[in-house]
Order: sequence, then C-alpha cells, then structure tokens
Amino acid sequence: MMIKDLAQKTEKELTELLVQEQAHLRVLLFQASERQLAKVTLVKQTKKTIARILTVLRMKRVAHTA
Repeated sequence: MMIKDLAQKTEKELTELLVQEQAHLRVLLFQASERQLAKVTLVKQTKKTIARILTVLRMKRVAHTA
C-alpha cells in the first residue's frame, strides 16, 4: 500500500489494518523459520507496510494535537 492510500483512511481503519499486518508478519516469520515460505521478500514488504501505517498514524495524531 502506498502512503496516499493510507492517508485517506481513518485512524480506526489504520489501527485495524496495523493489527492485521502484524498478525500476517507473525505468520510469515513462522513460515520462514520452518522453511515453508517460498517468497522470503514478503517479510520485508510486510515490515515496510507496517512502517508506512505507523508513519501515517503518527502524522494524523500530530495534526490533531497541533
């Protein structure tokens, strides 16, 4: 997901998406440790998506306090 797409979501939607992505990352890491994951780059992509979500959440929270 791109930041533009994430910026249009509400804080509640972003929080729900964050929880989903973190759960997905746990599954991917478990599969990678068991050598069941064919595309290891999915772990990196998921981490970047989580970072983007956290960035947009922080931007929204700063905007509300300013």
